[in-house]
Amino acid sequence: MRISEPPIVTMACHCAGCQRMSASAFSLSILVPSSGFEVTQGEPVIGGLHGPARHFHCPHCKSWAFTRPEGMDGFVNVRATMLDDHSWYVPFVETSRAEGFPWATTGATHSFPNIPPPEAFGPIVAEFQQRGPRPHR
Repeated sequence: MRISEPPIVTMACHCAGCQRMSASAFSLSILVPSSGFEVTQGEPVIGGLHGPARHFHCPHCKSWAFTRPEGMDGFVNVRATMLDDHSWYVPFVETSRAEGFPWATTGATHSFPNIPPPEAFGPIVAEFQQRGPRPHR
């Protein structure tokens, strides 16, 4: 996979589905424009939870690689663990905290008990874009 455009926002999701598919307390993803995302090798297969969002996996190792969210054709959620260098990654938003393990915290700047309403994303994305993908230290 290749990402050739800056991330729109970084996220952690604590929903039960992400817990199951990642075999962890939450999943980590990077929302990128579809125009800045390319599969460079192999043909990913749909796996995991079979619902309106399409979760793509490596056909060889079965790792969850990316998701094409329903109704968001211009975007792809790439799993942060798929990056060659993910040392810069910090989740900016966490969703579905109500389903999460109480002890599993990410330190995200914004936290929501469920999926935030669509109108919340504009200001969050603007704040993330102003801050940049790496927090100031």
